[in-house]
Amino acid sequence: MGEVLNQAVELLRTQLDSPWLWAMVFGVAGLDALLPFMPSETTVVMVAVLLGADLPRLAALAAVAAAGALCGDCLSHAVGRWGGPRLTARLLRGERGRRHYAWACAAVERHGTSLVVAARFLPGGRVAAGLSTGALRFPVRRFVLLDAAGASLWAVSSTVIGAVGGARFAEEPVKGLLLAFVPALGLVAAVEGARRVRTARTASAR
Repeated sequence: MGEVLNQAVELLRTQLDSPWLWAMVFGVAGLDALLPFMPSETTVVMVAVLLGADLPRLAALAAVAAAGALCGDCLSHAVGRWGGPRLTARLLRGERGRRHYAWACAAVERHGTSLVVAARFLPGGRVAAGLSTGALRFPVRRFVLLDAAGASLWAVSSTVIGAVGGARFAEEPVKGLLLAFVPALGLVAAVEGARRVRTARTASAR
């Protein structure tokens, strides 16, 4: 594991001054909305660790990641709107995918606003949220505005988490990356916990 991280860090380090780095960040952040195995958070956090205290480039990283995430989410929403529930169900194969989709559909009906923003922080949730809001004809303009807010919060938080780790271990980026994953996982756990509590309360009230 450590050797893989070292290789990934060294590969990214060689690209820090290349425009291809920004294209990669944009692409990974965008594709994550349709392919949940894409390492979007890991990529943003890792690049932020390597950038350290370079504020202009950290700001650029957050902006590029947010733009990529927004474009990918809008594409996911368009696929759901165009294909409808049947095609969406086919795209979300497997028990886990179906659970995410069922959760997102129910959540859209009850509280679509918070879903669009919060789903960006849940692995797999952003895929289900984009497809389900499209399939259920969630208003496009409202989706774009809410998703822009969620994508921006996600990109900024991931960048800040990585920058803190990079500042703490400027000469040892792998340690900085590992340190950055602690608050990143904590944030995901907090959002998921809040979702579960809210779902349980809604079910109890009904």
